[in-house]
Amino acid sequence: MFFRRLIVKISVLPLLLILVVSLNAQAVQAEKDSIKFDKLEHDYGTIERGADGTSEFIFTNKGKNPLVLNNVRATCGCTVPEWPREPIAPGEKGVIKVRYNTNIAGTFNKSVTVLSNAANKMVVLRIKGKVDAKK
Repeated sequence: MFFRRLIVKISVLPLLLILVVSLNAQAVQAEKDSIKFDKLEHDYGTIERGADGTSEFIFTNKGKNPLVLNNVRATCGCTVPEWPREPIAPGEKGVIKVRYNTNIAGTFNKSVTVLSNAANKMVVLRIKGKVDAKK
């Protein structure tokens, strides 16, 4: 009975060690992979109704693995994001274009959430400004 317990303990220890080492390696790799934006906010200032409401957010893959943008979503239908669907290679740049509907007069402050496979899995971008009602 004693030997049976000893054998079970001895066989479980290497498995636990392998599990701990692999989880640690994954955590270290995840810390290195990140997405870095040139800016997190775009201020349109005051723009005319019907003007071009497009802004660009440039980002860089700062990791050692391909960066995948899983989803990019806006807070409402008045803001439409466009993003690259293909993986971004390490060190390469990409662009997220955000188009705001400038036919809606008044002040706006909208957010666009970027979800990716980077360590900083969620990044929130903001657009703000005022659409002048005159036109």
